[in-house]
Amino acid sequence: MITLYSFRRCPFAIRARLALAAAGLQPGVDLELREVALRAKPPELLEASSKGTVPVLVGASGLLPGRVIEESLEIMAWALERQDPHGWLAGWNAGGIEAMQALILENDGAFKRHLDAVRYAQPQAAASHGADALVILRRWSRQLAPGGWLLGPRPSLADWALLPFVRQFRQADPGGFAAEPGLEPLQRWLARFLEGPELAAVMAPPWAERRPWRSPRWLYHLALREDWQAARAGDEGVYRRSTRGRSLEAVGFVHLSAAHQVEATAQRFYADLPAGAVLLLTLDPHRLAAAGLALRWEPAPGSGELFPHLYGALPVEAVLLAEPFCPVSNGR
Repeated sequence: MITLYSFRRCPFAIRARLALAAAGLQPGVDLELREVALRAKPPELLEASSKGTVPVLVGASGLLPGRVIEESLEIMAWALERQDPHGWLAGWNAGGIEAMQALILENDGAFKRHLDAVRYAQPQAAASHGADALVILRRWSRQLAPGGWLLGPRPSLADWALLPFVRQFRQADPGGFAAEPGLEPLQRWLARFLEGPELAAVMAPPWAERRPWRSPRWLYHLALREDWQAARAGDEGVYRRSTRGRSLEAVGFVHLSAAHQVEATAQRFYADLPAGAVLLLTLDPHRLAAAGLALRWEPAPGSGELFPHLYGALPVEAVLLAEPFCPVSNGR
């Protein structure tokens, strides 16, 4: 089974997922999808790709043997080479392919630079880049007018490759985008995408999870939100709870879980709490060792199953992620 490292909202990852889905690949059947938290990239991703950006497709025996594909367009091309039932690439002549490539180059170059500035730059610079982005969008809109798609009466690879980025531009100011003159064909084109089944499919499980994939190389701790907030606000910069309702001093260590143990631990000790009351802390064992903390795998009373126990207070800075706990549902 191949592995796709993805991030739900990333437009590059969205277009890769669109092509993989169009080619008939299915998460859990043909590929394993691993949602990445950009603030805490799993070591497996960094080993596969030194860039550490998504999407990354990692091959296995059978499909894509021994290969790693690190660019979204290459992932799209690989998927469509396997199967292209909607003719995103199939059936286009050399001129059509060249036109697709030119549109994608402009999107990934000039338009993406303006888009990033609109989202992250200071207001004055963002406004200037927004005006430059609209010049490109109006040109694309005029190109759409005759057939409803960028290259005529049917969608091509260019449409699906550009759509997630235009969607992201609209999200910065939906009202302004809707009122912008000269964009009517583009607005209809985008609306068809936003309302269509293709986007809905790849923005929902199993194609897009709302919680990060849990690496088996990391460790985890379930914490009450108020306990974690108190630790962050404290002068010591450490977390001193062992488990729910019990302190480090009373127990002698902090209860941790491996990735495969989180769900059972949550069900046993935290199932009665409302959503948002429990946070999942993600820990890197290397950071714990660097802080001079002892980690021991010891049997749980009554079961004999080995659990990781941290002997000492947990430094707040050693926590990679602290996010609301989201339990696995429907067997996922």
